[in-house]
Amino acid sequence: MASILIRNATIVTMDRQGDLPQGDILVRDDRIEAIAPAIAAEGAQGVDATGCIAIPGLVNAHMHTWQTALRGVAANWTLLEYFQKMHAGLATAFAAEDLFIATRMGALNQLNCGTTMLADWCHNNPTPQHNDAAIEGLLSTGIRAAFFHGTPKPDPAPGQRPFWEVPHPRAEVERLLAAHQGKDLLSIQAAVLGPHYSTLEVALHDFRMARELGLIASLHQGGGPARCPDGWERLEVAGLLGPHVNIVHGHALSDAQLERFCALGMSFSAAAESEMSQGHGHPLTGRLRRFGRAPSLGVDLESVLSGDMLTQARIALGIQRSLDNVAYREQHGTIPPTSTIGAREALSWVTVEGARMLRMEDRIGTLAPGKQADLVLVRASDLNMQPVHDAVSSVVFQASLANIDSVMVAGRWKKRAGRLLAGDLASDLRRLRDSGEKITRAMGLGH
Repeated sequence: MASILIRNATIVTMDRQGDLPQGDILVRDDRIEAIAPAIAAEGAQGVDATGCIAIPGLVNAHMHTWQTALRGVAANWTLLEYFQKMHAGLATAFAAEDLFIATRMGALNQLNCGTTMLADWCHNNPTPQHNDAAIEGLLSTGIRAAFFHGTPKPDPAPGQRPFWEVPHPRAEVERLLAAHQGKDLLSIQAAVLGPHYSTLEVALHDFRMARELGLIASLHQGGGPARCPDGWERLEVAGLLGPHVNIVHGHALSDAQLERFCALGMSFSAAAESEMSQGHGHPLTGRLRRFGRAPSLGVDLESVLSGDMLTQARIALGIQRSLDNVAYREQHGTIPPTSTIGAREALSWVTVEGARMLRMEDRIGTLAPGKQADLVLVRASDLNMQPVHDAVSSVVFQASLANIDSVMVAGRWKKRAGRLLAGDLASDLRRLRDSGEKITRAMGLGH
């Protein structure tokens, strides 16, 4: 692979080496070789990034990509409506090819928006063919991805056990590991039910499976009463908690539990916009900060909202500032003297913290020599970005999809000069529309 020299960018590294008001990035093969104010690299392909801000590739730490063909369908649903209409309804109409096109197009949209690492939490996969199709969709795009293997949540048929009594299918996870683990851009992880949504027996089985297979165990926490109220205590006694456990949402956790889990090194992924829309409650951001921790962020549901991770950073920052400001006013009777959270911290939630949650902070999340060349050029010369007084604030508060100029994953351009490099998008979009119409018609929601 030829070397690429990105010249004259404002560089936000999110690394301890600091930022550069103007500098160069040398990419050789799949890695960043150097970052400096000026680099001489004879024979490298030159890319003029004048007027652009270079940032680390964004990390979407939690998304159900299989719902891409259902964009907007769940926009007005609460979480209870979502459980019934999506999992017990629309999800049951998916064939394997529906998972392929939804996952492919959802992943392409992530690249288009500046996300280079996607945690795809796939829990509508009733057959091995569904899993294979979803993974094929990810691989077809060239995005870096973690496929979190989950399980469907339909209403039980007569004589069947409900999903919360069914252990995670270890044999299928092992099949996927044998086929895919070790691939440069893909890992296999576990999207388990957890004690909030399963029996204790199932939770113990699933957490043991994840630990024995060396997987991240990611789970939803919150949304109604827990099926196993003392499940977390039992899991800790069994020695099954630790840095490999990722809690999504987490609203039902007490402060004591949250403090304990932070001490155990567990990670937390918030989906601020989705959580506020569907009735989960306020995101965990402020509660985590009290214990010296921070969330990663995810889109969660494109059936509800946009897939843009910069929007997620901005919303998560805005709601926590609002909560902090209200608390200050209630205590002191006046507006606080300064903001509690800065823009750089919010950008870290969709870069550094996402990498940490995925146990990939040695490879992605910051721009530094030796790390993977996952980066985004944000076109700061555009009308909505000018003038730029602070690069980080401009990215977090001003930038949108319209400003995502170029996206690189592992040293390869996936978007260049505003154009997604994805082949015949028109044909793929027809397939996506056809899939969405088929599924909604089958459930009586079609036009």
